[in-house]
Amino acid sequence: MSVTGFAVAVVREDGRWQCTKLDAAALKDLDAAITQLRGQRSTGAVFGLLDVDDEFFVVVRPVPGGVSLLLSDAAAALDYDVAADVLDLLRVEVPEEDAVDADDVWPEGDLGLLADLGLPAEEMQVIIDEVDLYPDEQLDMIAQRCGFSSQLSALLEKQPG
Repeated sequence: MSVTGFAVAVVREDGRWQCTKLDAAALKDLDAAITQLRGQRSTGAVFGLLDVDDEFFVVVRPVPGGVSLLLSDAAAALDYDVAADVLDLLRVEVPEEDAVDADDVWPEGDLGLLADLGLPAEEMQVIIDEVDLYPDEQLDMIAQRCGFSSQLSALLEKQPG
């Protein structure tokens, strides 16, 4: 199954933000995303934003001894391996197909994983609850709140598709 979208590493070094594209494998394989993010050299914050097929997003933040994760919609695990991998790492069961309402959004993980960068858990929840927005628009809202929107936009404008 071909997966579209984007995977971006976001790094804050010496008060400046930098966004770089991750390998396409990061959209299908959580381990690939984590490995690529751990390869980013920085004394500051490092995290990844994955927009998968315009269906959902994942925020991946390596932390000492593990990784902090946020999946915008747990129901995505029914159709996407990367979402199922997130739930597996979070030790959360994949939802039953008949328990999923298409209108519901069911985030799993750490809503406060970017709180130290200006995005408290409550605001993250508000962004996720904006079901009329596509994941890339939600990620742009996250970028605006944290202060790297222009860097993210510049990177995404360069990439095809």
